[in-house]
Amino acid sequence: MSNVFEEIAGLDKLIHEPARLAIMTILSTVESADFLALQRLTGLTSGNLSVHLSKLVEGKLISYDKKIVGKKTKTQVKITAKGQQALEKHWLQLETFRANIQKSKPE
Repeated sequence: MSNVFEEIAGLDKLIHEPARLAIMTILSTVESADFLALQRLTGLTSGNLSVHLSKLVEGKLISYDKKIVGKKTKTQVKITAKGQQALEKHWLQLETFRANIQKSKPE
């Protein structure tokens, strides 16, 4: 068994950042979500949300589609297959980490 630091250091930093973990978790439960819904659910400012979405797009974990609806731009965001797999792996690593701590906790 590796030590606690090695297990934590082995987590995917792109996903593990709290705002991105929230975004990915939300997107894993729906077919897609629009930008405003993600902003409302995460509590992020539009600028912060845009930065986090850009990083997830760069990592190919999400994709988005922008459309003009009337006079406004509507952005629909969805998790990719790679993103879904990465998120599932991340949650499994966290659960394994928690289980290992439970097994080895001091008496």
